[in-house]
Amino acid sequence: MPKPLRMSRRTWVAAWAVLCAAAIAATAALNASPAPDPQPEKPVSAECAEYIADIETQLAKAKQEGNDDGMLSFTRTPVGAYDCSDEILDHFSADR
Repeated sequence: MPKPLRMSRRTWVAAWAVLCAAAIAATAALNASPAPDPQPEKPVSAECAEYIADIETQLAKAKQEGNDDGMLSFTRTPVGAYDCSDEILDHFSADR
């Protein structure tokens, strides 16, 4: 069985320094790159837009009454088979 090659401390320190310098250069390059363009808003159906407006009205009413504890519950079933959960999450996640 061949003996493994032994590396001196200087070699290990030099390799570590090169890796650190490469990481610092990569970080600087990533920080200097421009941010990606924001995603355009997806079109929302009329039913979902009405539902979102109703939610915002109820949130404003709760805030005006002083019940703004950050939690509201709704018991409205959507008309038809259309589900607005993705649109609601997209709309209100921008507030966070």
